[in-house]
Amino acid sequence: MTSPDQTGTTEVKCTTCYMCACRCGVRVHLRDGEVRYIDGNPDHPLNQGVICAKGASGAMKQYSPARLSKPLLRKPGAERGAAEFTEISWEEAFTILTERLAKIRSTDPRKFALFTGRDQMQALTGLFARQFGTPNYAAHGGFCSVNMAAGMIYTIGGSFWEFGGPDLDRAKLFIMLGTAEDHHSNPMKIALSKFKRNGGKFISINPIRTGYSAIADEWVPIKPGTDGALLLALIHEIIALGLYDREFLVRYTNAGQLINQDAQSDDFGLFVEDETTEVVNPMFPQNKLWWDRLTKEPVPTHTDGADPYLFGTFTLPDGTAVAPAFELLKERVKRYTPEWAAGVTGISAACIRRLANEMGVIARDQKIELQIPWTDSWGREHKTVTGNPVAFHAMRGLAAHSNGFQTTRALAILMSLLGTIDRPGGFRHKAPFPRAIPPSAKPPNSPAAVQPDTPLGGLPLGWPGDPNDLFVDDAGEPVRIDKGFSWEHPLSVHGLMHNVITNAWRGDPYPIDTLLIFMANMAWNSSMNTSEVRQMLNDKDDKGEYKIPFLVVCDAFQSETTAFADLILPDTTYLERHDVMSMLDRPISEFDGPVDAVRIPVLPPTGDCKPFQEVLIELGGRLKLPAFTKPDGSRKFRDYPDFIVNYETEPGSGIGFLAGWRGLGGEKSMKGEPNPKQWEMYAKNGCVFHHKMPPSYSYMRNWNKGYMEWAQRMRIRRFADPILIHIYSDVMQKFRLAAQGKRPGKQPPERLRARIETYFDPLPFYYEPLEVQSGDTAKYPLNAVTQRPMAMYHSWDSQNAWLRQIHTHNYLFVNPLLAQTSGIADGGWMWVESMWGKVRCMCRYSEAVEPGTVWTWNAIGKAAGAWHLESGANESQKGFLLNHLISEELPAAADGTRLSNSDPVTGQAGWYDVRVRIYPAGADEPKQTWPQFATMPALPGTSTIKKVWMAYKAGSGRGENK
Repeated sequence: MTSPDQTGTTEVKCTTCYMCACRCGVRVHLRDGEVRYIDGNPDHPLNQGVICAKGASGAMKQYSPARLSKPLLRKPGAERGAAEFTEISWEEAFTILTERLAKIRSTDPRKFALFTGRDQMQALTGLFARQFGTPNYAAHGGFCSVNMAAGMIYTIGGSFWEFGGPDLDRAKLFIMLGTAEDHHSNPMKIALSKFKRNGGKFISINPIRTGYSAIADEWVPIKPGTDGALLLALIHEIIALGLYDREFLVRYTNAGQLINQDAQSDDFGLFVEDETTEVVNPMFPQNKLWWDRLTKEPVPTHTDGADPYLFGTFTLPDGTAVAPAFELLKERVKRYTPEWAAGVTGISAACIRRLANEMGVIARDQKIELQIPWTDSWGREHKTVTGNPVAFHAMRGLAAHSNGFQTTRALAILMSLLGTIDRPGGFRHKAPFPRAIPPSAKPPNSPAAVQPDTPLGGLPLGWPGDPNDLFVDDAGEPVRIDKGFSWEHPLSVHGLMHNVITNAWRGDPYPIDTLLIFMANMAWNSSMNTSEVRQMLNDKDDKGEYKIPFLVVCDAFQSETTAFADLILPDTTYLERHDVMSMLDRPISEFDGPVDAVRIPVLPPTGDCKPFQEVLIELGGRLKLPAFTKPDGSRKFRDYPDFIVNYETEPGSGIGFLAGWRGLGGEKSMKGEPNPKQWEMYAKNGCVFHHKMPPSYSYMRNWNKGYMEWAQRMRIRRFADPILIHIYSDVMQKFRLAAQGKRPGKQPPERLRARIETYFDPLPFYYEPLEVQSGDTAKYPLNAVTQRPMAMYHSWDSQNAWLRQIHTHNYLFVNPLLAQTSGIADGGWMWVESMWGKVRCMCRYSEAVEPGTVWTWNAIGKAAGAWHLESGANESQKGFLLNHLISEELPAAADGTRLSNSDPVTGQAGWYDVRVRIYPAGADEPKQTWPQFATMPALPGTSTIKKVWMAYKAGSGRGENK
């Protein structure tokens, strides 16, 4: 008998993984057109050939029985949630959508909302929404980690993960806070292994010791939601010990700039402007003042030979009292002592002092000097680049709290005090960052921006710089359905996906007609208070009509959410489509220069699937949206690949979705005419483009003259001005002054003035999360958090035949002492209850968890029948979802008003703020998780379930029962 390894036609194709958001380069090995296995691409700059369990299991995603293969329309008379559908053609689907959306666009574009989950094409979806004219667009960021992005970008001009990260090749000390093992997974593993081999010290500050934290040299358990208290205490110690980098603060931050201290002035708390200095760029004026230590008088910042005071108070010639920003920071953190922080965080004062001393001493005494000459933005020549080798990394553990913006600001300021920003061994930016503070892109600021049959008058998402940038009406009320960019959440730069269904159901601020959801499991793990959201999707008004009239779901799989759809659009997998990781969106750049990547189909679409990208291009043409049609109304782009090649941000700009191989012959990069063979050139180069910058552009990019001018030429930046770090945020102070009635222009509604004044503090401060403030912590004393496991990503992987063997269901992990005190056995059934609901689940003892915290893996628990799993599958019978215990809204105020359970600055979902209690389940209770829902039937077009176990045998096809 011939071995299957010696028969058939084999080939290897490169593409970009989509088993998580890391976007590694992979090689797909095929025999006779079917996937044999997937490994890492050793020539890819991101993962260098490394692949994780998720990436290697892409074959099982491709051949999942849960794959949707036909457009589906809810049967007439069938209830949402019953999952009763009829197969229709794509032409029927497009006709339904075109007719409905055209009517909405010609009357009230607000009635169409497009919200996407963990997609990687937000430049395209955002363009479609803007061209349609709807303000109601956002992606998953407000549910994920917008506090991390906004808190850092509003402070240092960049953020962790795609836009920046720790330089572990040169760091001596690495501190990781609140990071699960799914963010930047393979590159972080590679970097950590080198870092530890090179003798670096790794400290993990996290309530849970899993994933990366398991290999840390020191684990510092902390109570969830209290990281801000720790960071402020560390800042207190760094300043008290004099371990801050004074030279860095003076030249590269606003620490020395003078701030108006006249409490009676309408400009109180704003930087004093130098009227003698020409304002070159009114959007980002540099005409600020220092108080010079040499001349004892105010001088323009960066005056040659001047050296500003960082401490003290002064009086200007006109009698205005002023103080440097650093003086105000020093005064702010006086009360945040290690002893105070110990009572909040559960970390001893001695440990906090030791951590601060270790950070400061290493940054000061183990400096790195690279022989790289560069010129700063003020024309000063530098022969070397110096680094303070203390690196940090943080993600959702800091972000997903309603105090997360100020916590992240505190982290960015701590990093700046140590002098680690865009320097060797510290934090380094990745193109297209750093951006200005705040970035130039702004959302619309008036209801007049929304007009029938007209593109939106502004970007759907942007970066407000003052109250006049808010998207509110004349009464100060929100224009967006999610209340983004309103006085409730002014800096909601990613939107509030978690409030869309609730607000639309309530008709607050108005009802909508059609909600299109892409790659977001809103009826399960992508919602807070999942049970209630499922009811909202099914709820009807007094006339018997659904409160959300038409729900369109685009997904590759039969999820919990597809059961509630009126129209289902079957998406392809990542192995079946063209896709881009664009410089206009969220590229995979490296420290040494811009990097973008593509996906090129490895396999043909399954059944009648169609990539969502193609759906948008088709709809754009049918709706005659200007960016997608010619002046005569005919279609401009043949398909999505044609769109990617020929689209330019403006006619003749030479800027498109991809930066590689531009120009008619592919001879240009970053900018250049459309290249008809661009896809072919990416395919020949492993589906990735890497532009390496000169060494002189690779560091100090906030203030690097050469880099800034290059970035401006390449249109990465609008201006070439230096980006000073905002130790003190005048952006925040402008909102506070508006709330105090001291600034002209837009004013918050009276009910929100105190909220804005409290939380828009120009200096970071600590406050308990909003849900904790409004709840009964005596009744619910424990913190509860979820995190994604390294082997699975969101809900789409827990139906993967290979990955299910790693996680067949989840437990609630509880410290043994806590569990035993509560009478709960290891492996025993228990209840976990919040003020919003309760869940029955199984307990697992773990000493790798802070004693006041319980936690579980997210999205492993499933509704019965969803994802084409059998009704008795472990995922639905033993697995559970903690989201049932969380609410998307805070308890009602005395007057009945409800606010989102989100950060009051950014709208970040506070889904790590829930407090719970635990107790054993009764001996007579079912050994089954609760709540349970009616079993979801298989949808038309999905495959037959493998009744036993789906084994995948090389060369035997898609799988067979064993």
